[in-house]
Amino acid sequence: MILFTAQPDVNSAVEALRLGATDYLLKPLRPQVLVERTQAILSQREKERRRREIQSQIQALQSELKRMENDEEPRAAPVLAGATNERFVSRGTVKLDLHTRRVTVGGRVVNLPPTAFHYLLALARHAPNVVDYQTLVTEAQGYQAEAREAQELVKWHIHHIRQAIEPDPQNPIYIINVRGSGYRFVGD
Repeated sequence: MILFTAQPDVNSAVEALRLGATDYLLKPLRPQVLVERTQAILSQREKERRRREIQSQIQALQSELKRMENDEEPRAAPVLAGATNERFVSRGTVKLDLHTRRVTVGGRVVNLPPTAFHYLLALARHAPNVVDYQTLVTEAQGYQAEAREAQELVKWHIHHIRQAIEPDPQNPIYIINVRGSGYRFVGD
């Protein structure tokens, strides 16, 4: 969240940042300043998400190494939210390429923004189970959100995904809303 104000006040700025605002900009502001600040914030969020993903992979590898050192029976590696050894995640006619971040639906290439791709990936990895709003935000965007905020964020991204992959976005067949709970992906 980036706040704009024409009434600068140190106390309100501190309070806004304490309550979760990412930045506090003064009006009037040039559009280029907003674009640059937004790009910097998004870049930082992506770095944080990737760092958590790598840390999860390291923890899984350390656990596996410890089991090997203790001569325990090998177990299947845990499935991590952001980690996979495979390049593709396929659910029915929907195929996600994790290397190129490209989606194909029935052989047709679909362009999705990076965040929308991460939402679709989270849904596909959990399919056919319902994924709650907060889990979707955590896995797709890498941060914790309050329930109401998470629901609004998810709704926005699901709308864009449906516009891109559904034959009829008004009557979705791939991404189903489970009212009050979250969404589920139906690929088959």
